[in-house]
Order: sequence, then C-alpha cells, then structure tokens
Amino acid sequence: MRPEKRREVILARARAVGRVDVVPLSDELEVTTDTVRRDLQALESHGLLRRTQGGAYPVETTAYESSMDRRSQTNVPMKRRIAAEAVAWLQDAESVFVDEGFTPLLIAEELLRLERPLVIVTASVPVISLVSENPQVTPMLLGGQVRGRTMGAVGPWTTRTLERLVIDVAYLGANGVSADYGMTTPDPAVAAVKAQAVASSRRRVFIGTHTKFGVSSFHKFADVRDFEVLVTDSALSSAEADRYAANGGPKVVRV
Repeated sequence: MRPEKRREVILARARAVGRVDVVPLSDELEVTTDTVRRDLQALESHGLLRRTQGGAYPVETTAYESSMDRRSQTNVPMKRRIAAEAVAWLQDAESVFVDEGFTPLLIAEELLRLERPLVIVTASVPVISLVSENPQVTPMLLGGQVRGRTMGAVGPWTTRTLERLVIDVAYLGANGVSADYGMTTPDPAVAAVKAQAVASSRRRVFIGTHTKFGVSSFHKFADVRDFEVLVTDSALSSAEADRYAANGGPKVVRV
C-alpha cells in the first residue's frame, strides 16, 4: 500500500472511532511501528491528527466534525468532572449562556442540581429540552438554522438575539485551544454565535478535555485571555497549563 493510501486509511479509522493506536495499526497494515509513527507524524503536520502516547486522535476541521453521538461516547467520566468543576465557578450569577455540544449538556445537568432560580440561554436544542421543565429555570432558546450534527442553532437570528442580551456567565467549548491562535472551531457560523456569546457575557468559562489544547481549527472566535478560567482534565500537563495561565492569562483548572 502506498503511503498516501495508508494515511487515508489511518485518518478514516481515527475519524470513525475517535482514536488510533500504533501497534494495532502496524498489525493491520502489515508495516512496522516506525512506519505508522511516520504516518501519524505526517498527518499531524497537516493538522489532521494530534499524536498522543502510543497513538493519535482526529483534529476537527472544516471537512470533519464529530457528532453528538460520538461525543457522548468518548471520555464521558472526564467530561462529567469538567462540568461539575465548571459549575462551581458560577458564583452568584443569575443568567447563564450554555453552548452547544455534549459537555455543555452536562453543564446543564449540573446547573439543575443547584435548585436555584436561573435564566439559561442557549442555542442548543438538547440543552433547552433538558432544562425547560424545571420550574426554577427561565429557559431562553435562541432561534436560527439548526445544525443536524450538534442540534445547535446558528445564523443571523441567533446572533442578533444574543446582541441584545447581557449575560452573567457563558460556558463555552471549542474545537481547538491554542496559545498562538486562540479559541477556534471549524464552522464560521458556529464561531459567530460563540463570538457573540463572548461579547455579550460578563464572565466566560471554557470547558473542554485536554485533547482540545494545542489544536487550531478553521475559524477563531475568541482569545484565550477572554476567559476567566479554562476547565479541563488532569491529562493536560502542568507545564502546558502554565503556558496558558502565564502573563495574566486565565486560571487553568485540571480535574
């Protein structure tokens, strides 16, 4: 198999299952582990994969974005810890923006556990479905075109409504978090909603696993310093966390 074809196979497998490992790939493709590592390095250099110890996972791009179903099956205990910690940063906020995605859905679950009055603003259909029957929540769903992959609304209707709001805390995710390129996401329409949520909120809390760090996607929606805190998991090294917190950057909490 030619290297180009082999790398296509590797990339397709990573996107299908969320991760690939060197040794199984070596056995399957009948090449040495060194060859697989070179393939992973080449794919990483093109921004398609991110290497980890013993393997790699896919980077979300304009051509590829994981579905809610895939996100709900990956690193779930880790995401629950992140959500619980992030909600501890709510403080005395009365109005909250909750982003689209699976970890934000877990944020919504944690907010309901507080059993206190809250205005919850979201563009996410799953989030609004979860919170709308709680008598202590005033739910506000932002209208717009709903994306089938994440069930989140985007477009001018969404951003124009957000422009008129002043929200105490925004809980936001990203497909990539980079010290050089800031917070990024593959879809410009999604980036526009996130950017307006940043502009319309007094405080912002980032929520995302370590796999988002050191990655850059297609469209920037915020600077890292726009956030008060970045809540992630303990697989992000302390040295890497210090890079983001340095020189007046946000606090980085690893759980």
